[in-house]
Amino acid sequence: MLSLFFHRWERRLADVSKDRLVRPFDWGLDWLPSGVNGQHADPQQRVRAYVDDVLRDTLTWFTPPATTDYEVGPASPDGSSLVHFPSALTTPHPENNRVTTRFFPAAAGRRSGRRAVLVLPQWNADEGGHVGLCRLLARFGMNALRLSLPYHDTRMPPELTRADYIVSANVVRTLEVCRQAVLDARRAIGWLAAQGYDRIGILGTSLGSCLSMLTACHEPLIRAQALNHISPYFGDVVWHGLSTRHVRKGLDGEVSLENLRALWLPISPQFHLDALRGRDLKTLLVYARYDLTFPVDLSRDLVKAFRARSIPHQVSVLPCGHYSTGVAPFKFMDGAVLTRFLHAAL
Repeated sequence: MLSLFFHRWERRLADVSKDRLVRPFDWGLDWLPSGVNGQHADPQQRVRAYVDDVLRDTLTWFTPPATTDYEVGPASPDGSSLVHFPSALTTPHPENNRVTTRFFPAAAGRRSGRRAVLVLPQWNADEGGHVGLCRLLARFGMNALRLSLPYHDTRMPPELTRADYIVSANVVRTLEVCRQAVLDARRAIGWLAAQGYDRIGILGTSLGSCLSMLTACHEPLIRAQALNHISPYFGDVVWHGLSTRHVRKGLDGEVSLENLRALWLPISPQFHLDALRGRDLKTLLVYARYDLTFPVDLSRDLVKAFRARSIPHQVSVLPCGHYSTGVAPFKFMDGAVLTRFLHAAL
């Protein structure tokens, strides 16, 4: 009965959004980096050749050139301030190439030490997404830096009303824009390190959770990761998830799930798990028992993969669904779990 109740509620919450568009399928060859070998005439083979090359050295693919071009704005009345810097990946949209972050200093009188948490909100989060969570972290003595994901809020070009370009039926664009998010996250961590913070954690929700783990797997400065809604494979969430039904419609008949999973392997946590073995990195895995967007069987598969590799981790299961995680009282439960973990881990 609980399952039926939450699943109905999840579908009602998902249907609130009326601006989902079914965009046409595209291999996205125009998003391949310049210099990529184009010897294959077949588009799928050309993309697969690029992916195979990336998988041989994901560290290089996910490592941005260093930069010192950070712009820190004045503090706002709530004490937060904007930090801007150029993205390491240039896209066709100038708005998207300037990264926006918002820094929330730890509350006065709290023992912040040198602790800081980079926060990556969920897919389609607006400027206010996860601001409350950042303030909660700051209240408990952790400096928080909120990253606006590529093609979100201030980084969204005029033709978009949703952040469709980071998850879509365009295969290579999805790869490259998710890569951009990781590059941006690593530059954001570079700024935190330059301010003297050396106890750095990362927190991500939904899509932000996937991107956070990819970042943690390639960024040695991260000491703790809190992953809020999880799955081993990027393609499986898009294929089976409630929130991505419109993306699935664009993919249907053009590519199989098996092929999509292989093509999106560079942005799938499962492929990078071995990078966590032997590291002094604390991990929290959070999933929701009645989730239809990150189907619960996928979440449990990632937990099993951590266990099979003996990667240290903690698990927290929320008694709700994906969308209902953002509704009281579940949002308070989730915030408490994430904050408590990071407070102890850092």
